Amino acid sequence: MLRRHLLGWFGAVAALTVLGLAPATADERFIVVASTTSTQDSGLFDYLLPLFTQKTGIEVRVLYKGTGEAIKVAQKGDADVLFVHDKKSEEKFVADGFGVKRSDVMYNDFVIVGPAADPAGIKGTADVVEALKKIAAAKVPFASRGDDSGTNKAELRLWKLGEIDPKKDSGTWYRETGSGMGPTLNTAAGMGAYALTDRGTWLNFKNRGDLTILVEGDKRLFNQYGVTLVNPAKFPTVKQADGQTFIDWVLSAEGQQAIANYKIGGQQVFYPNYVPSS
Repeated sequence: MLRRHLLGWFGAVAALTVLGLAPATADERFIVVASTTSTQDSGLFDYLLPLFTQKTGIEVRVLYKGTGEAIKVAQKGDADVLFVHDKKSEEKFVADGFGVKRSDVMYNDFVIVGPAADPAGIKGTADVVEALKKIAAAKVPFASRGDDSGTNKAELRLWKLGEIDPKKDSGTWYRETGSGMGPTLNTAAGMGAYALTDRGTWLNFKNRGDLTILVEGDKRLFNQYGVTLVNPAKFPTVKQADGQTFIDWVLSAEGQQAIANYKIGGQQVFYPNYVPSS
């Protein structure tokens, strides 16, 4: 385990350096959140986390990973809170004893972007699976994250619904970048490829070239985010009280309103949808 309390001081500094986090001093109060890259790429956390810190005095240090990698970090006890967007994986994380309770936080949606020339002819297609079938049939470039992120998991589910295995064509028309959403969109823009992206990252993405949204609105493009406390019974180093304070705040009326207030170019990016259990 890489947590600083279970290592000597020098071991802790080395471990935290690997994680990209500064070592703590005695008077610092902070938590570590393992989160999807879209909370960074969309700009949400840059807006949201200072509000929480101002309210509570608790700093939030974020490990931005694809959802699959973020879950692996939390499974090692190297985070206090998990904030990602693949509900099935999150529920398994809790069922396997790594998390305490998962709660819906907010949602937005995925869209398919692609070159304005649209060589696959998918523009305005209401059925996202049919759009993917057209892309595969035309064998035109498609840039996939290929990184086990929440977006990548959603993309692969959609291909499966169309009974298509794009991975067999990896390296030809299907290009797996193995990187985050921003770099993948950069790749798509550079090679005139299609891509599936969360809308928040797209709205905040500047290097679009001639990429444009071509498919949106299908209910299967719904993108739910959840938050979970890492299990302190399994990992005694988890900062249970401060981690729960963060969760309670993002689920509170104040936190939910803050999420709703975040906009890019006047457009709301995320929609809070926490519903207290009865």
